[in-house]
Amino acid sequence: MSQIKLEAPFTAFKGKICKHTNIIYKQLRDTQFTSQICNPRTKPYSEEELARQAKFKNAAAAAKAIMADPTQRATAEADFNVQTKYKTLYGFLLAREYAKLA
Repeated sequence: MSQIKLEAPFTAFKGKICKHTNIIYKQLRDTQFTSQICNPRTKPYSEEELARQAKFKNAAAAAKAIMADPTQRATAEADFNVQTKYKTLYGFLLAREYAKLA
């Protein structure tokens, strides 16, 4: 029996398959798969949800700024090495910056 190797003309899928369905392409790490949105959101975001999203964006921007600055990163790494709750430096910084905004 012969073996066939299929080669896709493109390397990544993203978004909806077509505008008439709720089936979308996703990529998680190196795995590509399709899924269906069972209960799509029909109402707009509330003010509380928008405020929470903005707070998370601000915390992520602050964490990225700390990661980019070598002196702040060195002090953050020292704090990270003392704790045992978080597994990554970025996760530690994100949680800390989010807590500051609360």
